[in-house]
Amino acid sequence: QVQLVESGGGLEQAGGSLRLSCAASGSIFSINAMGWHRQAPGKQRELVARITSGGSTNYVDSVKGRCTISRDNAKKAVYLQMNSLKPEDTGVYYCQGNIVVLGTLRTYDYWGQGTQVTVSS
Repeated sequence: QVQLVESGGGLEQAGGSLRLSCAASGSIFSINAMGWHRQAPGKQRELVARITSGGSTNYVDSVKGRCTISRDNAKKAVYLQMNSLKPEDTGVYYCQGNIVVLGTLRTYDYWGQGTQVTVSS
């Protein structure tokens, strides 16, 4: 059993900042890449930022220069620092991890339940 739990969403004004956190727990052998995805109202879920186990990162163009993804491997956690927020950043943010499970050593993608981010203009 593996769980990912997000926190840190909320309502913020345009130009403000938010920091999202996600902690993984359960039968984890190791964690490969982790990412943050966003689903805006009426739109498909999209990858916002991704970080490998070695720390390499990539971002969707719309957040480059404004957001930073980081991870703490010891805490099995991933973070998304969001600055200079825009109304178009509004959506439900999901944490995702590519995780090797203890025992079977099989790899699966796990998702958090999502955290709402709302940016007012």
